[in-house]
Amino acid sequence: MRSSERTATTVSPATSEAERRARRDGLAVALATSSYGISFGALAVASGLSVPQTCLLSLLMFTGGSQFAFVGVIASGGVSAAGSAIASATLLGVRNTVYGMRMAPIVGPGRWRRLAAAQVTIDESAAVALAQSAPTARRVGFWVTGLGVFAGWNLMTLCGALAGDVLGDPRQYGLDAAAAAAFLALLWPRLRGREPLAVGAGAAVVAAAVTPVLTPGLPILLAGAVAVIVGLLWPPQQPGRETAVAT
Repeated sequence: MRSSERTATTVSPATSEAERRARRDGLAVALATSSYGISFGALAVASGLSVPQTCLLSLLMFTGGSQFAFVGVIASGGVSAAGSAIASATLLGVRNTVYGMRMAPIVGPGRWRRLAAAQVTIDESAAVALAQSAPTARRVGFWVTGLGVFAGWNLMTLCGALAGDVLGDPRQYGLDAAAAAAFLALLWPRLRGREPLAVGAGAAVVAAAVTPVLTPGLPILLAGAVAVIVGLLWPPQQPGRETAVAT
């Protein structure tokens, strides 16, 4: 009985390797994304927020796009741009709701687990989780990335807020490109086949075309709609269909 129990609970080498890969991916993305938190900290303080206010914003809001939108309102005087900034932050936050629905089966049941997962359901944790093939690896990727970004982003926010104007413009260090490069590294292995390539190319074209003329947040939603349109126009192959045609 004990022997069979040990056999049943033994993790296969393939599963173990998948979990290690998910952990590596999560740590790499967390490191790249967290580094840009120093930019938010510096910009927030330069816009008039105190160090505690800046850190509290990262701790509670924890969504980079909305945080930068809020700082933009403060920097521009607050009142005149408030409506636009709130709308932009709301649009940017809509995607997290979609991520939450997709991540629910990956996170698993449990009220406290779901509450914790809601705080760290972001672009990065969703991307790393969905990039994995095994269910356990997806769960590992989600939590390692989400918790890693949360800890790193808040730490770098504090560093940026304390450094303030000493850093100058943080974009000159290329930190804004680090997160994009990490996303590209996750996306690249999945671009095998005509449908993923069509989705990626279509989303890139749409985003590039509408970004100069639309409110921030809308280009993201429109680019995401490309996947829905491609899915409707290009339905996936049904299992056994090719075999039936061949015979």
